[in-house]
Amino acid sequence: MDRVFPDGLPPSQRRWAILTQAMVITLAVLDGAIANIALPSIAADLQVSPADSIWVINAYQLAITVSLLPVASLGDIYGYRRVYAVGLVLFLIGSAACGLSTSLPMLVAARFVQGFGAAGVMSVNTALVRFIFPRAQLGRGMGINSMVVSVSSAAGPSIAAAILSVAHWPVLFLVNIPIGLMALALNHTLPATPRGGHRFDAVGALMNAATFGLFILAVDGLGHGGSRWLGVAELAAAITVGWLFVRIQLRQAAPILPVDLFRIPAFALSVLTSVCSFIAASMAMVSMPFLFESRGVSTADTGLLITPWAVTAAVMAPLAGRLSDRVSAGRLGGLGLALLAVGLLTVATIPEGAPWWNVVWRMAMCGCGFALFQTPNNRLLIGAAPRERSGAGSGMLSTARLLGQTMGAAVVALVFGMGGVEVTAPSAIAIGAGFATVACLVSLLRLRV
Repeated sequence: MDRVFPDGLPPSQRRWAILTQAMVITLAVLDGAIANIALPSIAADLQVSPADSIWVINAYQLAITVSLLPVASLGDIYGYRRVYAVGLVLFLIGSAACGLSTSLPMLVAARFVQGFGAAGVMSVNTALVRFIFPRAQLGRGMGINSMVVSVSSAAGPSIAAAILSVAHWPVLFLVNIPIGLMALALNHTLPATPRGGHRFDAVGALMNAATFGLFILAVDGLGHGGSRWLGVAELAAAITVGWLFVRIQLRQAAPILPVDLFRIPAFALSVLTSVCSFIAASMAMVSMPFLFESRGVSTADTGLLITPWAVTAAVMAPLAGRLSDRVSAGRLGGLGLALLAVGLLTVATIPEGAPWWNVVWRMAMCGCGFALFQTPNNRLLIGAAPRERSGAGSGMLSTARLLGQTMGAAVVALVFGMGGVEVTAPSAIAIGAGFATVACLVSLLRLRV
């Protein structure tokens, strides 16, 4: 690999590789967003309660979370392009099964399959960016990747609403198939990558799934009013299994949980920055619809008011990527997270009856700050790992994002349980600003390493 492509792909092949990645990651991100819009239709059609229909979302997220790091390890062993292709095939099989489901258990099982496929894509996505772009342009590659993710996240609800206006909910999943097949046909444009000489740790993979699975179930249950005793038991089990898991992984040459990479200060600080920042962003995204709707804003208008965050992030991501090739991630990330913290505080203090423009600039500030942090942070995190451990770094990057999002949503649920939404929603956003401030301070610590 290194003899053929010593520093990224040739420009002509690079463009096709970027297109392939864009199509695949768009599908994976969209399917995490569009199902939210379809839940009422799915619940009515399958004759299940709204609470039970939530498993359509949870199954996808849980499958991704428990399998990201093991699949990333497979990428280090067998090559990222191969794992990417297998993940895409599994994702398409899951999509077809979702579209053909006639009951909730069938749909949930299909979503698990789809989630495992998405993990195959997400786990090695940023590792492939490292081999597609020359080292001097790695930030630019991360910027393009972040832009695609931001645009997909922003467009997800609108695309879902447009499809549901003319078709039934299974079409949301079946539209993945033609796009996915085109991406599969272009998979050969992705770079070949080195293969590791170590064996896959099946026991470690099971312990990883148990640790993260129990933790996610515990946090979700405690945050959403589930049995307190069950939640505490799951959390205790997650901590116990996790402790044993880390002890065993410390003795591995190429561990599934990349404890060896956490000995690199820049890597460890970047992961911690990522977790804290995604807690902040998740708390804001979950709370803002409740804040606006408690003030009489319609659902459609609420979506429009939040959209400037994603649009600004998408516009700023390529610029942040170019800057990150010349300016340290600690400095850029610190600036972006400070901007995010201030932006969240301004959102928490939006006066009642504020005109639309008075909301838009606050959202744009948050989006700008988040983009200035995310792309440089991803660049430093993946670049801090040795090339042969890029898959582990990529898997940890995605795991940090999902953990932050899950914990943020759970904290919001706990805050909402303390009082009325119209009072607690601003408080939850303000707490999110606190997490953004912590992330800012951690980011600045990277200037010392």
